[in-house]
Amino acid sequence: MTVRRGKKLSISIQEHMAIDVCPGPIRPIRQISAYFPRLSPTSPTPLSPNPGSSPLIPSPGGVAPGAGGGHLLSPLLPRGGAAGGGGSLSLTSSMDTSMEINSSDSDDCTALGTLEFALRYEQSSSELHCTVLRAKGLKPMDFNGLADPYVKLHLLPGACKANKLKTKTIRNSLNPVWNETLTYVGITEEDMHKKTLRLSVCDEDKLTHNEFIGESRVPLKRVKPDQTKYFHTCLEHPPPLPSPTAMGAALRGISCYLREWENEQLHSLEERGRLLLTLQFLPPVGEEDREGEGGGGGGGGGGGGRRSEGLCVGVRRCAHLAAMDVNGFSDPYVKIYLKPDIQKKSKHKTAVIKKTLNPEFNEEFFYEISVSELAHKMLEITVWDYDLGRSNDFIGGVCLSCHSQGDALRHWMDCLKNKGQKVERWHVLTNELPRTLSHD
Repeated sequence: MTVRRGKKLSISIQEHMAIDVCPGPIRPIRQISAYFPRLSPTSPTPLSPNPGSSPLIPSPGGVAPGAGGGHLLSPLLPRGGAAGGGGSLSLTSSMDTSMEINSSDSDDCTALGTLEFALRYEQSSSELHCTVLRAKGLKPMDFNGLADPYVKLHLLPGACKANKLKTKTIRNSLNPVWNETLTYVGITEEDMHKKTLRLSVCDEDKLTHNEFIGESRVPLKRVKPDQTKYFHTCLEHPPPLPSPTAMGAALRGISCYLREWENEQLHSLEERGRLLLTLQFLPPVGEEDREGEGGGGGGGGGGGGRRSEGLCVGVRRCAHLAAMDVNGFSDPYVKIYLKPDIQKKSKHKTAVIKKTLNPEFNEEFFYEISVSELAHKMLEITVWDYDLGRSNDFIGGVCLSCHSQGDALRHWMDCLKNKGQKVERWHVLTNELPRTLSHD
């Protein structure tokens, strides 16, 4: 096709289509991150966007052999690694390393940033310490190209406001340093095997809602008791929920049913906090072989001088209670029943602790009862939020009996087997209101 001077270049639609669909090798479209790579901290060298050919430094006189004009913007390697293929990192090894860090591709990893933190579980005190160290290369969220990041922690499953912990906010920084330790109280060994810790990095905005940057999830079973484990992970997007539209017509109804059932289960088993409880069955004072143990236990429970046997219940403290008031706190107190209670004389109540989510009660109550009768009883413990002028709000509760399960059953049986000894254990408070409980 010839074009004369002074005339515009005109191409027919047939020629235009022929140019676009001309035969040849189909090459993938490169991303902008391929020319400006920011790999994970474990990758020693950048990765070439063209896996078929080894990365070369273009010479100033021309283009390297085997490379077309599109290779002029290929990312450069250090000169020490340009000579020979030994200094470059293969595509397979780089992807394996990135998968080991945060199980996502390098583009998502570098776009959101990295997070460094440490975990330590104190088995004797049932405490989980999370030290949030620093973050690097966070995604800009504000108009000034910076962010106001903070980190919040949740325990999964059962994430709610009751088990949320939060660090301070670092203003105008993409590489914040916190060095802040957040502690979960009342973490049992069962929690360490079943729970997952989610660390979410968010950007704080005073005028609008806070924005989510990225998260990192760590199964607590990776943390050994009384040992500090350090983590350096890449932030990820939250895992997407499976969409019923992507399934067949026969599976859509099942998927919707499973979603509703899962939401009901999570709602019914919502954690409302933790309760530290001590149980001690005091034998009769008249038995000389148990007088030393019974006298020591009775003195600790305020029951010195009691002649009959009975159960001593100690309410020590609560941790991470759900906030029931507008100010973000609660005014908690604890009520105790030993049921069935025909005469309605088993009710005990602690004092009200104002404006706190981690109250300490340290109160003990005594029930005069025999072991044979206690085996057919149920100890019902509920935590309430006191409200002046209206009905109190139920926070959570737990029931202990021979028909309980998990930690509640173990605690109850240990108390019956070890007479005269105090048995202390943490219990999870759920939002299930016992049927026999009345609002008062």
